[in-house]
Amino acid sequence: MNKHSSMRRLISIAAALVLALSLTGCHGARSRTGFTVPESFDTSQTHEITFWAKNDTNKTQTQIYEKAIRDFEALYPNIKVKIRLYTDYGKIYNDVITNIATNTTPDVCITYPDHIATYRTGSDVVVPLDDLLADSRYGLGGSELLYEGPGQDGIIPEFLSECVLSGSTYALPFMRSTEACYVNRTFVEALGYEMPEVLTWDFVWEVSEAAMKKNADGTFAVNGQKVMIPFIYKSTDNMMIQMLRQKDGGYSTDAGEILIFNDTTRELLLTIAEHAKTGAFSTFKISSYPANFLNAGQCIFAVDSTAGSTWMGAGAPLSDISDEAKVDFETEVCMVPQFDPSTPAMISQGPSVCIFNKEDPQQVLASWLFAQYLLTNDVQTAYAETEGYVPVTVPARASEAYQDYLASGGEDGDLHYQVKIDATRLLLDSTEHTFVTPVFNGSASLRDASGQLIENVTKSVRRKETVDSAYIDKLFSTVRSMYRLDQIEAQGGERDLGPLPAESKALLICLGVAWVFIAACWLREQRRQRKS
Repeated sequence: MNKHSSMRRLISIAAALVLALSLTGCHGARSRTGFTVPESFDTSQTHEITFWAKNDTNKTQTQIYEKAIRDFEALYPNIKVKIRLYTDYGKIYNDVITNIATNTTPDVCITYPDHIATYRTGSDVVVPLDDLLADSRYGLGGSELLYEGPGQDGIIPEFLSECVLSGSTYALPFMRSTEACYVNRTFVEALGYEMPEVLTWDFVWEVSEAAMKKNADGTFAVNGQKVMIPFIYKSTDNMMIQMLRQKDGGYSTDAGEILIFNDTTRELLLTIAEHAKTGAFSTFKISSYPANFLNAGQCIFAVDSTAGSTWMGAGAPLSDISDEAKVDFETEVCMVPQFDPSTPAMISQGPSVCIFNKEDPQQVLASWLFAQYLLTNDVQTAYAETEGYVPVTVPARASEAYQDYLASGGEDGDLHYQVKIDATRLLLDSTEHTFVTPVFNGSASLRDASGQLIENVTKSVRRKETVDSAYIDKLFSTVRSMYRLDQIEAQGGERDLGPLPAESKALLICLGVAWVFIAACWLREQRRQRKS
C-alpha cells in the first residue's frame, strides 16, 4: 500500500468515526417536529396519568375536576387519572421545573404559555400538539373518540392562537378570563362624580385622591372609617403590561427583545408614585386582597381577575371578611382603566393545558385523550359557572345550558351572582379588545419584573424615599439583574434556548475528538513524507 492510499484510508476511517458518532448522538432523541400518533389506542394496556391542576380553595372547582375524572375513567377504564391540586400557578411552575431534571414531570398540567416556553427549552419536554389536533381518529372531533368534543373549528381561534410557540401549538386553552375593575358606584356618586361609560386612568386617579379627604376626627369622609385605600390593584404585572399596551409603549418583541426599560415606563412609575405617596393607591402584595377592602367599604376601585368575581362586591358569596365588616353598596363591573376609551386594550389570560413527553407513545396518547376531554361541554360549562371565566369552545358557549346560565343573572346570590355574570359578559363582549404578551423563554421573568417595578415604587414612597428620575434609573438596573433580563438583552433579542441536552454536548465533544484525530493523521503523514 503506497503512502497516499494509507493517508486516504486514515481519513476514511476518521470520517466514518465522525458519521458513526453523529448517528449515535442522534439515536433515541425525540424529534422537535412533532409527535407521531400511534395507529390505535391500546385499551388492553393500563395507564396511570398524573394531572396537576389549580383551584382557589374553591370546593366546587375541585368537585368538577373529580366528576370529570370519574366520567372520563368510565369511558376509558384502562386510564386512571391521579389529580394533584395546587393553590398557585407559580408553585406548579416551580415543581414542573424541578421535576424536569429528574424526568418525573406530570402527564397533564394546567399552566400558562409563559411557563411552557421555559418547560420546553433544552429538550423535548412538552408535546407539540399539531399532529394530535389534526388527527382524524384522535384529534378534534376524531372518529375514535368515545366522547363528543369540539370539532376542528370548535375552539375560539383567538384563544387557541395564544397557545402557539415558535410556530407549533403546545397547549389547549382551558378557560379564559380578563381583568375587571370592580367599582363601589355608591361612593363614586357620593363624592360628586358620575360613572363614565369607560373608566379612564385620569378619572380613577382623580376620584381616588378625592376619597382621601378626612373628617375632623381623622376618619375618612366618604366612608366614616379609619381605613380607606381608594385604588388597589391585585396583579401589578398586568397593570404595567396593560398601561404600556394602551400607551403603545415598549414591552417586548415576539423574538424576546426586552423593551420595558423606557421613558414611557419611567413616566408611568412616577405617576403611580405620586398617588401611592398620598395613600390613594396600593397593591395586593402590600395591603392584601382588594376584595376584602372593597367589601368592607374601604376601597372604591378594586382591580382583579374576572375569575375572582365571586369574591367581589356587596353580597359576594365567597367573601373572606366577617358579615359584621361588610357594607352595602352598588357594585359595578367595568373594563380596566384606559388612556384612550376609543381604543381600549385589556389583557387575555387564563389557564391552558399541556401534556408532557414520555417514553411510551401510548401513555402520551392517554394523556391527550384526557386533556381533550376537558374541552367537552359539560366540563367547560360547569367550570365556567364557578367564576367569571368564559368557555374556550364554540359549542360550550352556544349550548342551551350556558345561555340559560347567562340569562339568569341576579336570580340568586350564588350560582347566578350578578357581579359574576357581569364579569363574564365583560369578556364575552370585549374579546376583540383583548391581547396577549409575546411568549418566549424568559417571558415569565419579564412579566414578574414588570410588576416588581410598581411594587418597588409603591413601597419606596411609603417609606418616605425620594422617587425621581435617578431613583428610576437605579430601579431599572436592579430589576434587570434581579430577573436576569440583562442576560436576555445581551443576546440581542435572541431566545435563550437553555443548556444543550447531554446527547448534544457528547456529540460535539466526540466530533472535536474525531477532527483532532484527522489532523494528527495528516501531520503524521507529512512527517513520514519528509523523512522519505
